[in-house]
Amino acid sequence: MKIHRINPCKRWSDITVFNGIGTFTEIADSDTSADIKGQVKQIFEQAEASLGLIDSDKSRVLAVTIYITDFANFEDLNEIWDEWFPQDCAPSRACVKAELVNPQLLVEMTFTVVAGEKYQS
Repeated sequence: MKIHRINPCKRWSDITVFNGIGTFTEIADSDTSADIKGQVKQIFEQAEASLGLIDSDKSRVLAVTIYITDFANFEDLNEIWDEWFPQDCAPSRACVKAELVNPQLLVEMTFTVVAGEKYQS
């Protein structure tokens, strides 16, 4: 089976899809000075664009691993999370406290998703 790599470079691919399952990671790209809500909103906007690249959408997210730098931001993260996912479509998730490479980043998320038909083989 083919491994689809979307926008590969030397260190990573923006998205990797194998056997219909895609993975990608998002951080706040446009404004790292934003608070946790702003960074989560940026991540979800970017995630929607990434999902579109593999003919998917947020209702097809299987799992998300969340790396958060401070659990004091957990409730604000959850507020934006609850608004973003459609009713009855919340994926499984893990939330881990972590130190991120850029100290301005408050959160990073890795998504596992079902890709569209052309990525099923």
